[in-house]
Amino acid sequence: MSSLFSLLLSILLLSPKPSTAFLPRAKLTTSDPQKPQNFHPRSHSQSPSPTKFFEVTRPISKPSSNCLSPSSPTISPANLRHAPTATRYSPPFCLPPRLRRALGHPPRSSAGPSTCSAASRPTSIFGVWLSGVELLRSCTAEPRPDPGIAWTVEKDITRYSSLLSHPQTLAVYVGNLVDKTYTGIYHVNLSIEFYFGEPNKPKMPNVAPGFNSPADLVMPVSRPLPLNDGQWFEVQNSADLQTSEVLFPKNVYRAVLEVYVSFHQNDEFWYTNPPNEYIEKNNISLAGNGAFREVVVSLDGSVVGAVWPFTVIYTGGVNPLLWRPITGIGSFDLPSYDIEITPFLERVLDGKKHVLGFGVSDALDVWYVDANLHLWLDSRSKKTVGELIKYTAPQIELSLISKFNGLDGRFDTVVKREISATGWVKSSYGKITTHFFQTFDFKNYMEFKGNGSDQIVNQTIDFNHGVYAKHPSSVVYSEQVFQNFPLYLYTGTSDQVNDTYSLVSNVTLGFNEKKFSGEKFGFASSNLRNLQNAQGSMHVKGNLVTGGLGSTQQVYKYEGTDGCYFRNVSSRNYTVLYDESGGSCTERLGYF
Repeated sequence: MSSLFSLLLSILLLSPKPSTAFLPRAKLTTSDPQKPQNFHPRSHSQSPSPTKFFEVTRPISKPSSNCLSPSSPTISPANLRHAPTATRYSPPFCLPPRLRRALGHPPRSSAGPSTCSAASRPTSIFGVWLSGVELLRSCTAEPRPDPGIAWTVEKDITRYSSLLSHPQTLAVYVGNLVDKTYTGIYHVNLSIEFYFGEPNKPKMPNVAPGFNSPADLVMPVSRPLPLNDGQWFEVQNSADLQTSEVLFPKNVYRAVLEVYVSFHQNDEFWYTNPPNEYIEKNNISLAGNGAFREVVVSLDGSVVGAVWPFTVIYTGGVNPLLWRPITGIGSFDLPSYDIEITPFLERVLDGKKHVLGFGVSDALDVWYVDANLHLWLDSRSKKTVGELIKYTAPQIELSLISKFNGLDGRFDTVVKREISATGWVKSSYGKITTHFFQTFDFKNYMEFKGNGSDQIVNQTIDFNHGVYAKHPSSVVYSEQVFQNFPLYLYTGTSDQVNDTYSLVSNVTLGFNEKKFSGEKFGFASSNLRNLQNAQGSMHVKGNLVTGGLGSTQQVYKYEGTDGCYFRNVSSRNYTVLYDESGGSCTERLGYF
């Protein structure tokens, strides 16, 4: 039978009094270049039930039959700042001997008093790990006085199914601090649901299952417990290389490294950072190092892939009033990024430990990075062999045009990068040659006006990557993904008198993806267009927001061989103005 596993995480925040959360950096104004400030949310009316926040995404299709893992911990900590909460996961009795599919159902959460945008306090980025394998990275919603807030995140964790068949340590880390100022408390419920569908088609005996089924083994590339933080590595600057030793089984015939990335504190808004020359000549205190960042992944010192991350805006980012109750794209379920390292297996099948490394170019403090290593094993062989045929990973091509006079100026950053590798692995399934490539294109146009009080950022990331695997006489599997991440950001500060000012912000954020995949017995395609427009203004006195407005509009369109989904929703100051959704495939999305 096919199986689908769902991870369900619920978080409820209760605040005995209005709690304070940090505003994102006021770095967009040169006259007030401080770290994130406190903000005091104000509501027009009290609701009898918690305010429900949500991220717009496609619902997960589930079979009708399901069962629940007996490990469904409820966590109600007053202070989760110092260590992850660990519990014992046990598979349910209804789990069949062989797992085919798993579906992950993460958090229904109500967030605490901190937000992901905090710099001088613990952030509310949080993660869920099963024996060190990260299942989910998310951000809490912005706090509100009693009766608090709540939200739900659902994630398909089918790809981690090999982990779910035996007892494991389940760890949840939510950065939360409770004191006289920060009074909110999280109530977290986490469960894993298993769904069983119709029997799968019989497997072809001589076809490698590694290209159409979850991995046989998923290994953590993260920090082990016990810890006083999440299990991610912390990259604090551009010279900081975080590494982990990994022992690969000798009978691996496919390997994929799944990388989780999130950015915080001085680099939370890295795409708004001007060059250091601008900062030094104007003698101002902004986060710098320019507006480009690249997560570089290495194996024994050789670059095997890169991540140019989607610009997730957390629930307190830019203007906290924008994200109520619709949150930013990816904020409740941060994306992960796959790097095919099968062509490099020749280097790691020797029974020795090898080093995976993670660095971030031009990084400021702090980036959280870890990874999961998905391995497909040849059960009919004790050892596979391979060879790296071709490999290229030239340095990035970066162009920066910088023109400024005093606090006003323009900075144009254009970056390109290509990485590719081809290699073969011989197993009982035959000799399979795998080609993997990544092509990146980054454009960031930044402008300061009004003596530095206004900033405009217009950025686009284009990412094209693919995998082609073939026998000498036929194609085993192919996948090509085109991703496009547009971002427009305007922030303007006015009416500055002493410690009082007004901030106007406009945001356009998009996540577009077109995917084609095929194997010997089928073909699949999908097209996603996900676009948000948000506008807001707020009045700040000292560390507190004393008033303001925020509104968000979002259109989500998905069309694929596995179905369609559409949602058009708008909100303003906690109120949903309209919400339309449907699942019919009546409209062609086209290319982006």
